Amino acid sequence: MNKRLLLGDEAIALGALHAGLSGVYAYPGTPSTEITEFIQGDPLARKRGVHSRWSTNEKTAMEEALGMSFMGKRALVCMKHVGLNVCADPFVNSGMTGVNGGVVVLVADDPSMHSSQDEQDSRFYGKFAMIPTFEPSSQQEAYDMMAVAFDYSERVCLPVLMRVTTRMAHSRAVVECVDEPRQQNELNYNAVAANWVLLPANARRRNDKVTAQQQELEDDAANSTYNIYNEGHDHSMGILASGIGFNYVNECFPNGCPYPILKVSQYPLPKKLVRRLLAECEQVLIVEEGQPFIEDMVRGVGEAANIHGKLDGTLPRTGELTPDLVKKALGLKPETCFDPCTDVAPRPPALCQGCGHRDVYAALNEVLREYDNPRVFGDIGCYTLGFLPPFRAIHSCVDMGASITMAKGAADAGQWPAVAVIGDSTFTHSGMTGLLDAINENADITVIISDNLTTGMTGGQDSAGTNKFEAICRGLGLSDEHLRVVVPLPKNMPEITQAIRDELNYHGTSVIIPRRECMQTLQRHLKQKKAAK
Repeated sequence: MNKRLLLGDEAIALGALHAGLSGVYAYPGTPSTEITEFIQGDPLARKRGVHSRWSTNEKTAMEEALGMSFMGKRALVCMKHVGLNVCADPFVNSGMTGVNGGVVVLVADDPSMHSSQDEQDSRFYGKFAMIPTFEPSSQQEAYDMMAVAFDYSERVCLPVLMRVTTRMAHSRAVVECVDEPRQQNELNYNAVAANWVLLPANARRRNDKVTAQQQELEDDAANSTYNIYNEGHDHSMGILASGIGFNYVNECFPNGCPYPILKVSQYPLPKKLVRRLLAECEQVLIVEEGQPFIEDMVRGVGEAANIHGKLDGTLPRTGELTPDLVKKALGLKPETCFDPCTDVAPRPPALCQGCGHRDVYAALNEVLREYDNPRVFGDIGCYTLGFLPPFRAIHSCVDMGASITMAKGAADAGQWPAVAVIGDSTFTHSGMTGLLDAINENADITVIISDNLTTGMTGGQDSAGTNKFEAICRGLGLSDEHLRVVVPLPKNMPEITQAIRDELNYHGTSVIIPRRECMQTLQRHLKQKKAAK
């Protein structure tokens, strides 16, 4: 064994590589991005030719991983929680097809919404799709679980969902790693077409089989080395803790917990162990990060009055858990590690100085002052900060790609002018189909594809459509006459404002592409060029 200090994301990545990974498929999204980035930079991955290019979106990532699995190789799919919504179609159907090579779908949830639109709990998807779910409680478990998850995926012929949360993904710990990584699977042709062609007759047969498997999966969870029933001498209370919540409980009792603890890190929920905890303890506290997923099910197993957690207010329903919150729920005195700073001025996020998005919003605001009740529909990216002062430039931001479709819907309702602002990476992720709808109906909207030549919000990864946007728009049917490219710089403000004004006054679908490299990636590229000299 050798020891390494790793982020949770890095432990997951290294665990997958050491488990014989052949490909990782992902779209960048905090807090999952570092997994793919680690694999991209790892010497073993380069030596073995592990696929690690970014996918256009989470749906394509999942489908590409299924293709690798079809050929017998092991594939990892990575995304943040809202990305699981994007790939829900292939994810849920992968429970019906099953797998040939192992597939692990790693989803990083974001309680407290540090960089997300909601606090969605991905464990519901695992239950919904009848797919086994793993939830590591430490970086060491995150590393070890990857090999177990791939093995288990191939044994039960199902993908495995692995769920982590922000603190697990972005905190560091020492991890013991194997000395000899497992070799990659050989290519094979064992996939049975009748399982993978989901015609109704095949799908019904597979549905019966997967449904019948659920008891086996639950029995496996009850006997899992990751689901542990720890005895305690004080049965006035029992604790059921999942994932990182188990760590928080242990932090509350440095000399050992006096209560029985059931640690859950593999699902379906092991009801046999839950019933034992309920039978042996007068009260049960459920400590889980995210939504009351386990608590809902446990209340269906035992006496609700004796079960405490998020649903009765013992723990907060929203936001991240902390050791202090768990201490309070246990009736212990929280420890104050530091005095809160009350004299530091708040620093809300803002677009970088020199960012091209700034010039886009400055020009857009200048032109829109000439119109009554204009509406600007935004999208997911760093340019969403255009909602904040000093620009106050957008009126909505719902999900990836929604700017174009919402602008079209508003125009359908009679709104004019209706403007969509979308970034380059978001456009290829989820915006192209919406633009096709708009072009097909010649909707009265102006679409601004603000192209900073990278996936800026998540750290400067490659953008799938770089240098292709004009061709994409033409291919979707947009006329050259209403496809404009500008360079967002203060000196070009007259040209940009005139382009916006012209296209707003054209009553049909038009696209303006302001193109200038992100300041952050530009600085990195300049440093790389200087170092290369």
